[in-house]
Order: sequence, then structure tokens, then C-alpha cells
Amino acid sequence: MRSASYSKFGKPADVLSIQDAAIPEPGPGQIRIKTGLASIHNHDLLMVAGEYGVKPPLPSIGGTEGMGTVDAVGEGFTHLKPGQRVAASGQGTWSDYYLASAASAVPLPDAIDDETAAQLISMPLSAVTLLDFVDAKPGDWLVQNAANGAVGKALAMFAKRRGVHVVNLVRRAEAVAELADLGIADAISTDNPDWRSQVDKITRGAPIKAGIDGVGGPSSGELLSLLAEKGVLVSFGLMSGKPMELSASDMIFKEAVAKGFWLSKIAPTLPADKMKSLIGEILEGVASGDVRLAVSGVFPLDQIGKAVAAAGEHHRKGKVLVRA
Repeated sequence: MRSASYSKFGKPADVLSIQDAAIPEPGPGQIRIKTGLASIHNHDLLMVAGEYGVKPPLPSIGGTEGMGTVDAVGEGFTHLKPGQRVAASGQGTWSDYYLASAASAVPLPDAIDDETAAQLISMPLSAVTLLDFVDAKPGDWLVQNAANGAVGKALAMFAKRRGVHVVNLVRRAEAVAELADLGIADAISTDNPDWRSQVDKITRGAPIKAGIDGVGGPSSGELLSLLAEKGVLVSFGLMSGKPMELSASDMIFKEAVAKGFWLSKIAPTLPADKMKSLIGEILEGVASGDVRLAVSGVFPLDQIGKAVAAAGEHHRKGKVLVRA
């Protein structure tokens, strides 16, 4: 089978190439998926670059999420059948076939198209899990930066469904319009000198319970400054590439708490019924149209270099996908 493989860490467009690999055989509790579409996430690019929290053994095949049809089923599971359309996380999704856990594969309703299905799990699951992580209740106010990123958009849309209010910070006026096109309100561009007063106007002085930081650097401190007493600042990304810059006075006098969030650590700790509930919430939100997962481009697998280069571009309006 074809696979987008790499034998050393480095710039994804430079180290990835299409190689021939053996079709993997599913073990107990696994399924083999004939790949339809696979997503390119930021963490996928960091993994290929050797800059993520875990490093796969080399050589390795890129990609961690996709969709397709069940091609073979390992021992121990009978609820999935060959030919069934599913979305599933797994290692090596940028290939003609990949393996996934049968228990975590999501059977797809007809209402969810392939392009949406290819990005159905990682970012939406991060979003709803983040809402639980900060104990967001109906009527609460949150604030997030990088609101036009995949997690940011999903978080805003799922929060709306839950009755949670979110101030959505972006870094350019065009991104405000981009969010509005998705039905996401309460967005503010921080390139506006009076953006802080706009936050106050939107919240009408209500306390902001938590800040979701996907940027780092000075932006972390900006979020912290907006939080109420005993507010929680959650770091889940480092888009700026800079260490978090936090005010000691804000931390001390607000009795604030700063926490890290990594879905790869949290998801395995969730009880099975909780995970089922979250996946059900995602399916319902997407199938109803309340949650829209945008796509900015689809590339054939043979053009993996162009695909990862496009995925690394700034100001994308959606996810880049590869088609096997």
C-alpha cells in the first residue's frame, strides 16, 4: 500500500515521501480501515518534526485521524462489519489502510459527509473535553484566544449548544468575519486598541470563569488579566512558540490557577460512558448543523508534500485533508 512515511524528523514537506508499505493486519480488538480521507492536524506536523510531546519510532507513517470503510476486523469485536463507514483515530492514517481500536471507532450516519467525518474526533473532542475541564456551566463566561483555530471554533459552537458564553479573541479583523460566517458571535480582534473595553461591553461586567490559551507568550498574560478571582487559565497550545508570560500580581491577588491540558493524557482516563456521551454530543451537534467543521483544501495522498505545506500556512479557514 502507499504510505506517507518519514525516516527522520524534520520539516514535514522535506522528510515525508510516498513509500510502499505492507498492509497492516488487525490484532485483537482492532479494525483495519480502507482510508477515504485523513486530516492534517497541527500536532501531526509537530510529530513529524520531532517537536511533539511523544516521538514515534522511526520509520513511521504520518497522520492520526481519518475516515473510511472497515476492511477487516480483528478478534474480539463483532459490532463493526466490513464495508461499514467509520471515523477513527489511529497511527499512520496518511496511507491507503490504517489500524484503529474497534472500541473507539465511530460509525457514521449518512448526515455526516466524508470531509466532516475525517476531522470529527480530535479537535471536537478536545473542545467538549475542555468545557468539562473548566467545569463550564450554563450562563458562565469563558474567554479564549486562537478562536479561529479548529479547537477554538468547535469550542465556541459546542459552548453555545450548552448555554455557555465565550469571548472569542482573534488577531485580525478578517478572522472576526470568518467566525461570523460560522455563526460564532462575541468575537474581538486584539489588533484593535480598545479590544479590552469591547470585552467588558460583551460580558457587561460578568465574571469570566476561565481562559483557554492556545497561543502562549504575552497572550497568556492577556487572558489571565481578564479572569475573575479564582479564575482558571488553561494552556493547550503554543501557537506563538513562546513561553507563557504571566503577571505575578494577577496570579497572586486573583488567586488564579494555571493548568495544562493534553487530550492524549485525559481521554484514556474518561469512563466509557462519559466518552460515549461526548461522542454522542459531537455527532448530534455536527449532524444537526449546529457545529460546522470547515475544510480549506483536499490533496491526493501522492501530493503529501503540498498537503502538509498547505496545512502549515497561516490564516487557513479550515482543515487540510488528504485523499487516499
